[in-house]
Amino acid sequence: MLGKQSIQFENMPYIVNSASIVGSKEGQGPMGKLFDKVGQDDMFGAATWEEAESTLQKEALQILLEKENVKKEEIELIFAGDLLGQSIASSFGIASFNTPHVGLYGACSTCGLSIAVGSLAVAGGFVNKAACITSSHFASAEKEFRFPLAYGNQRPLSATWTVTGSAAFLLSAKAGTHVRAQVAGVTFGKIMDYGIKDSMNMGACMAPAAGRIEPY
Repeated sequence: MLGKQSIQFENMPYIVNSASIVGSKEGQGPMGKLFDKVGQDDMFGAATWEEAESTLQKEALQILLEKENVKKEEIELIFAGDLLGQSIASSFGIASFNTPHVGLYGACSTCGLSIAVGSLAVAGGFVNKAACITSSHFASAEKEFRFPLAYGNQRPLSATWTVTGSAAFLLSAKAGTHVRAQVAGVTFGKIMDYGIKDSMNMGACMAPAAGRIEPY
């Protein structure tokens, strides 16, 4: 332990590769060419927004396995999360891989959370390879947390916009041919409630937890 909130690894896990898939709006942004796949139809061939988010996770993991030339049987644990109730996007999205699954929910921190918890498992020597997956979908998030798109609700001039996309990372105890980084340690934040009530300003709700880290 380093201080009260951080853990330093003796055996640092490797992030050996990553994969990403996003919606059309994200593909039009300044990082559009950096994503592995950009969907032109935000439904991704699904019948519902929730099913579309599940498809995002499934395709992100499949792209990751193909990029690293790893078989799904080599993945010992999957750490996955999303923004929906009971993490249904993750549950249905990765069901076909038939791999032990740890469901996580950290809202906007789920990507970092999955890598942090996955790194604990790899650094501790419990698994050799673990996949970490996160997803969100603008339409499914609006439906669950704000106003369903069918309402035609007027958005304020400044508002949070949930990304449509999914990212997958492969953690390994050994370095591969495409090492992205090593995880030297992790820091877990505390719950800090400053009484923010504006659902359109999620950054103000989350920033205090990241800004107040106790070193001792």
